[in-house]
Amino acid sequence: MTIITEDLVSLDTLKAETPREVIRAIAEQIAAAGRTDDAQALFDGAWAREESSATGMPGGFAIPHCRTSAVEQPTVAFARLATPVDFDSGDGDADLVFFIAVPDGADTDHLSILSTLATSLMRDEFVQRLRSTQDAGEVAAMIQEAADPSPAEEPNEAEQADASASGAAASADAASDAPAPARTVVAVTACPTGIAHTYMAADALKQAAQRLGVDLHVETQGSAGSSALDPQVISRAEAVIFAADVDVRQKDRFAGKPVVTSRVKRGIDEPEQMLQEALAAAEDPQAQTVSTESASAEAEEGSSSESFGRAVQRVLMTGVSYMIPFVAAGGLLMALGFLLGGYTIDGVAEEVALNSSLWNLPTADQLPDPFLGWGALGGYLGSVFFLIGSTAMSFLVPALAGYIAYGMADRPGIAPGFTAGAIAVTMDAGFIGGIAGGVLAGLVAAGFRRLSVPRWLAGLMPVVIIPLCASIAAGGLMLLVLGAPIASLTASLETWLASMTGSAAILLGIVLGLMMCVDLGGPVNKVAYSFAVAGVGAASTSSEAPLMIMATVMAAGMVPPLGLALATFLRGRLFTAAERENGKTAVLLGAAFISEGAIPFAAADPLRVLPAAMAGGATTGALSMAFGTTSMAPHGGVFVLFAIDPWAMFLVAVLAGAVVTALSVIALKQWTRPAAAQPGTETAATTQPVAS
Repeated sequence: MTIITEDLVSLDTLKAETPREVIRAIAEQIAAAGRTDDAQALFDGAWAREESSATGMPGGFAIPHCRTSAVEQPTVAFARLATPVDFDSGDGDADLVFFIAVPDGADTDHLSILSTLATSLMRDEFVQRLRSTQDAGEVAAMIQEAADPSPAEEPNEAEQADASASGAAASADAASDAPAPARTVVAVTACPTGIAHTYMAADALKQAAQRLGVDLHVETQGSAGSSALDPQVISRAEAVIFAADVDVRQKDRFAGKPVVTSRVKRGIDEPEQMLQEALAAAEDPQAQTVSTESASAEAEEGSSSESFGRAVQRVLMTGVSYMIPFVAAGGLLMALGFLLGGYTIDGVAEEVALNSSLWNLPTADQLPDPFLGWGALGGYLGSVFFLIGSTAMSFLVPALAGYIAYGMADRPGIAPGFTAGAIAVTMDAGFIGGIAGGVLAGLVAAGFRRLSVPRWLAGLMPVVIIPLCASIAAGGLMLLVLGAPIASLTASLETWLASMTGSAAILLGIVLGLMMCVDLGGPVNKVAYSFAVAGVGAASTSSEAPLMIMATVMAAGMVPPLGLALATFLRGRLFTAAERENGKTAVLLGAAFISEGAIPFAAADPLRVLPAAMAGGATTGALSMAFGTTSMAPHGGVFVLFAIDPWAMFLVAVLAGAVVTALSVIALKQWTRPAAAQPGTETAATTQPVAS
């Protein structure tokens, strides 16, 4: 593939005074060479990228770049400026400018070529040749060759990491006859377009590591894809560097590690300083660390070495973690809707929200009985909030399925996963159907990703072929085979729960409490929750049973994170440092009715954490039913106490269950021992008596 030709090279002829003028002139040159029909769109894309983060690099060159529909094939234009221009490199003006334009939806092969070119710019001899030659054809050939090395010359990600490690070891050997083992640091680099800065920062950090004798391993989260760092390497790393202009993916793999964070450009400009800061942070107990808020044992283990069970947990929790924001936002908005419009607002919310406005409030006959006397304005705003919230909640199952598939097959799995999840909703297969659909989509998408296809077809695989085939396979199986049986199972569970109302209310509370705590946001938990939410949707003033079930489910779901947080405060030595940190976060998650806040504890010690959580949940469920507490809101925990009656007894039930969970898990951890201590965990609770 030819990315540059002679007519895309300008040597000492382009005169400009600002980066904007340079980028516009090169965009027009690309248009004159026939590589684009819209020079303005090309300029707009590159200039928007330049404004977000300057592209000047140390050494006197700049690499403005963009993704744009203005080009149909990857293109590189080169200009050696007659007068250097300030591209904000930090060490002087730039006289060499590489303009990289990539089509929207460019395949990974194209992006790999451009990332290889970007790393070539880190070689001094390459840059010096560009400054000295007077032949435009020779320049084009140099850039083309740099961007398209032979397979034997192009190391893969693992080989680059090994080479970096070998170079670091060699530097350490040269420094002393009997050197200490090289200190290990891991790094992640990423930029918004993932074309140039990502890979240049990685190269600069690797070269600096070799000079300092540091064992550095880098993960590039760029558009050309990335190979995840080995979990064992992450485990032994003393510190982590994030040189990124975008969110680092799967950051919780690095939970608890001292961290140095900066823009990606600093990784290019000051790699040695960043490495030295990382080494210093490793020795500073007060140094900033990667948040452990969403960390769990399975997230720290990689797919390359994890067992089947761990892999299943990992992908399920990936789906759950992406689903939680929909639950939290949607539930709280629905709660506001109930507060302002009354708990029967759901029956008219859509009609009122779409057919009224602040200047045309609904009439009394359009609204249910007002709740807390907010009147027509409250009814209208309540309808708006409820409609937004219920719309957000409608994404729960598709998001769960989509991100389960994402956890198995990366981005190609998202579309088929969402499709299978939406079909599960259509067939009333609920959360169990969503899990099944997500797994199916992920399996099919992952299988297609492993296929070896011709290079001309590779570009279509992630954006067309995999989503199409996986959607057909997963969606078809859900419609034709699995959907109906799963829907029947879900309906049977809901019917069984409904049959336990009335005189068996306390027993129902115990059952619901156990279901909410047995898998902490998993399918059993979701069956109980969806049963309660469905009841609230059908609630009427003539029956409080559905509202009692909703209150019981919410109260029991709050218990595991609150109880385990309390346990870490009461007897912290029984828990690892990461678990004690998680305990602080679990307080807020539990208070907001996010049961998943207890997952890190359960993942590390399920045989003792889950029974304790279930004991607390059963206690809370029984008390909530006995007190007759009701909830008009389907989510929110203590943040929707206005919708709970009597709210004081609701809190008593929650606190009682949390205490039972805390005491139970302390007793189990203190008086029982696992078969063998796990490497890397504290041993106070596993190798010696802890009773005082």
